[in-house]
Amino acid sequence: MIRNVLGSVVALVGAAAAVQSPFHSWYDDRLGRDYRIQDLFDGITGVSSSVMGSVLLPFLFAALVTIVGVVLRSRWVVAVAGLVVLGFTVLWMVRVGQAAGSLTVGGDGSGLHWGVAQALAGGVLLLLGALVMSGRRGVRRGRAAEPYPVPPDDRPDTWPPTQEPGPSAYTSPGPEPEADPYTGPGRHRAENLAAPGDEDTAEFPVQDGTYPVQGEQQELDRYHPPHP
Repeated sequence: MIRNVLGSVVALVGAAAAVQSPFHSWYDDRLGRDYRIQDLFDGITGVSSSVMGSVLLPFLFAALVTIVGVVLRSRWVVAVAGLVVLGFTVLWMVRVGQAAGSLTVGGDGSGLHWGVAQALAGGVLLLLGALVMSGRRGVRRGRAAEPYPVPPDDRPDTWPPTQEPGPSAYTSPGPEPEADPYTGPGRHRAENLAAPGDEDTAEFPVQDGTYPVQGEQQELDRYHPPHP
């Protein structure tokens, strides 16, 4: 976050310096805004230019791109703005050098002036601001995790992300069975009753010396009659 703020401030200062540079002297007391934008491609002439048709135009475009890059926190967009400023400044220097035969910096007011240095400094500050910015990586790290996808229709109780069966999503339509409240004698009868045809071998054990209830006593007498 701090890197983004610091880089944005440096980039905006660089863009402001680049936009202001055409209003200063560039070469032989000639203002930068007096150079036509087409002279950068066709050759430098002595014809003056309007403000919006001068080298100020690409610098304004670079400033607009810088603002967009700062808002989006995109270091690459800011870097493109810096390359635009440096590219047009270097192109102007090449054309002036071709027209004048050489580029000089004189103490008597001739040669390159402060406006060119300010334009170059603005481009360098834009690249430095893009280098300082951390971009949008911090936003991606803080973004909430995407929710798990909805399980397929044929496996409604599948639990993501392992795709293992989870708790069932459906309940039985019938009532739940209730426990037998009776706890008296004969409660612990045999669980495995005799199969059909095996009545003679069926046994009904008595637990802990307790006696079966009346209905169960009749069944015991039926299969095992008492001795006289």
